[in-house]
Amino acid sequence: MVKPRVLVVEDEAAISEPLAEHLAREGFDAEIADTLAAGSEAFTRAAPDLILLDVMLPDGDGRDLCREIRRTSDVPIIMLTARGEEIDRIVGLELGADDYVVKPFSAGELVARMRAIMRRGRATARKGPITVGAITLDPSARTVTKGGVPVELAAKEFDLLHTLMGSAGVVLTREMIMDEVWDPHWFGPTKTLDVHVSWLRKKLEDDPSSPVYITTMRGVGFRFAAAEDVES
Repeated sequence: MVKPRVLVVEDEAAISEPLAEHLAREGFDAEIADTLAAGSEAFTRAAPDLILLDVMLPDGDGRDLCREIRRTSDVPIIMLTARGEEIDRIVGLELGADDYVVKPFSAGELVARMRAIMRRGRATARKGPITVGAITLDPSARTVTKGGVPVELAAKEFDLLHTLMGSAGVVLTREMIMDEVWDPHWFGPTKTLDVHVSWLRKKLEDDPSSPVYITTMRGVGFRFAAAEDVES
């Protein structure tokens, strides 16, 4: 299972360590860096999917690292700071930060913001048509075809298929799928995911009892086949 990689650039261990533990419980792979230099090195080496970046660090201003990263990458950045003045938030956002969270913050709210930002990023990356085997999904037209024949999908079925095909070849946890397709604060039964997967299989698979495209990763989630896994 591929977990989203999060780089936490924060020098206060009382904040970074509990936060990293919370992120791990939420399905993220978190790495801590406690200086600008360590954060820069970790960014280059680890290629994180999102960065939590403190403003005040022992060897400088986190906004300098934000500026440096933005020269080469569009990775989502959330600034963490004790400063709450509007001018500080504006400066951080103008440098390219995606969000700005003032300490003390709720870990639950922070994770919700992280997932919202990552969902927006994945949606942007999946604007063009996606083809895997005989199945083609066009996000803009919200159409799906199998072997050139249109497949009628309900709205949630389409959103679920878009999420799965947008990460073809990657195992998505049930929590990641529920957060993206439904809502981070969904309180309904998670069985609804299994029902929608079953409906998709009936419409897309030649034999729903032996699926080729949407496979269940027991105890984890689901995986949509990579292009090289199936014949078109």
